[in-house]
Amino acid sequence: MKSFEGKVALVTGGASGIGRAAALVFAREGAKVVIADLSEEGGSETVRMIRETGGEALFVKTDVSKAGDVEGLINKTIEAYGRLDFAHNNAGIGGQIALTAEWTEEAWDHTINVNLKGVWLCMKYEIIQMLKQGSGAIVNTTAAAVLKPVPRSCGYGASKAGIVQLTKTAAVEYAGSGIRINAVAPSGTRTPMLETLLASRPNVERRPYPIGRMAEPEEIAEAVVWLCSDAASFAVGSSLVMDGGYSIS
Repeated sequence: MKSFEGKVALVTGGASGIGRAAALVFAREGAKVVIADLSEEGGSETVRMIRETGGEALFVKTDVSKAGDVEGLINKTIEAYGRLDFAHNNAGIGGQIALTAEWTEEAWDHTINVNLKGVWLCMKYEIIQMLKQGSGAIVNTTAAAVLKPVPRSCGYGASKAGIVQLTKTAAVEYAGSGIRINAVAPSGTRTPMLETLLASRPNVERRPYPIGRMAEPEEIAEAVVWLCSDAASFAVGSSLVMDGGYSIS
């Protein structure tokens, strides 16, 4: 039996990588899935993949750093499916690759706006809807980079660390209202964003992963969907580290 039958899931950054993988797992479990991303081509491809397996999905082009876009995304979700049960706030960028003093103000603002402000905006409008329903589960994507500093990535690290605190704060505020909020913290995962990083920093691949390899998007996606499920009913405000042991090596 599909455990999410009759439920609705929203995934931002669902055009590729971890977001696409999570969307496919939500669909596999029976949920109707809303894909949000700036990439129409990638988002539409994720929808096609879900429909090919008999699932139901919708793509909404969204810039998560803009309140109007995010509010419109939630409105379109409700118009299409009537409710919102799960949200995976996954959209993010790597930002500039440079020493801290060499980051430009423009690069800093863009990274914080997408990675941190974007998660806050999504949570804001998701929570408003979930409060109306009296239930919901949200999972934000942070990073194992919050546990070990990654040189030349100050804006990325700062934005992901902010997500951890944002997750904890909101989790405490809304746990009593039937809304569980958690985060997943992956390390290097084979996504298009990582491939771009590897092109400029091939040493990243040689970092000591005790498990002997990087993660596949599907492995992170399974953790995201588990955190949304009843199996994780007592998980509140956690950041589930999925890094193959990298942060403790």
